[in-house]
Amino acid sequence: MFQYIRSVLFITQMYIAMPIIGIGLLPWALFSRRGAYAACKGYSRWVFWTASWMVGMKCEVRGTPPEGEALIAAKHQSFLDIMMIFTALPAAKFIMKKEILMMPIIGQYARMLDCVAVDRGKRGKAIDKMVADVEAGRAQPGQLIIYSQGTRVPPGKKMPYKVGTGVLYEQLGQPVAPVATNVGVLWPKRGLLRKPGVAVVEFLPVIEPGLSRDVFMEQLEQSVEARSDALMAEAGFEAAKDG
Repeated sequence: MFQYIRSVLFITQMYIAMPIIGIGLLPWALFSRRGAYAACKGYSRWVFWTASWMVGMKCEVRGTPPEGEALIAAKHQSFLDIMMIFTALPAAKFIMKKEILMMPIIGQYARMLDCVAVDRGKRGKAIDKMVADVEAGRAQPGQLIIYSQGTRVPPGKKMPYKVGTGVLYEQLGQPVAPVATNVGVLWPKRGLLRKPGVAVVEFLPVIEPGLSRDVFMEQLEQSVEARSDALMAEAGFEAAKDG
């Protein structure tokens, strides 16, 4: 019960801090991409710091985040992994569902960072638009983050990896950094309870360009799922066993 109360207090202050930091740094962000990054990373670090002492959750980034142009193909379990991956990269932007652009504060900053919005309900058109938007934005170098399963996936649940990541791998000709995580064990997709422990996102060895799409997708899924399973076990998650 005490941990639940601590969680509610943590979540409350987290959402109060969002408009304070977002609006406070908006004048700088409107005129400078650097300002937009500073606001988003500053807010994320506030969340990490308050999570550490309010609910006992430590945030840890492992592996080597790329510094040059790269595609980041990540597993997505909760809002926390978004902030951790973004903060670990020097010039990140997301491929995201277009509804996020309509959200207060978050939507405005997503526009300023040139995030790529797609309509997930129209698969073929969404892929075409995603590729076109990515190409249009390549004048701004950086790290493009895509969640290969297309949505948050709770620990223990299996969902297919979508073809859009393979299309971008072929189109961009850039190295791909797979990212595994266990954050959903401590910060679940639904509910208010935040658990103590170590939340990890781990940048795995880069997959170089030049593979066929099928080989790339198989290699990506195997590496991310195997490492995520290991990280979740490390955080105390036990997958259900058949039979």
